[in-house]
Amino acid sequence: QVQLVESGGGLVQAGDSLRLSCVASGRTFSRYCMGWFRQAPGKEREFVATISWSGGSTYHADSVKGRFTISRDNAKNTVYLQMNSLKSEDTAVYYCAACSRTYYSGSLTYLVSNKEYSYWGQGTQVIVSS
Repeated sequence: QVQLVESGGGLVQAGDSLRLSCVASGRTFSRYCMGWFRQAPGKEREFVATISWSGGSTYHADSVKGRFTISRDNAKNTVYLQMNSLKSEDTAVYYCAACSRTYYSGSLTYLVSNKEYSYWGQGTQVIVSS
């Protein structure tokens, strides 16, 4: 079992930056690829970014590429989402998730589906005012 707790959300203005953190419980964090998703009011949950279990590979959605960066620190059991140049359309609840499979070695492009993740945090709200 992996338990995830997100933090770092808040109310910011367009153009500002935020860094979200997600801390995982347990000693198995480093075995799992991790992802960030978001859900805006009235919309489906959508993929934001994913990172391999080692941290050596990342993949970002086109909508955030060049503005958001996913990273992880396995020694701290933590995955991050650095968000720069925020826009009003980035307003959503942001969730981190741990992959269903350990030591996943396939293409990260397959990890855009929330069905590939078994463990989810409770979410952290990000509101970007214009």
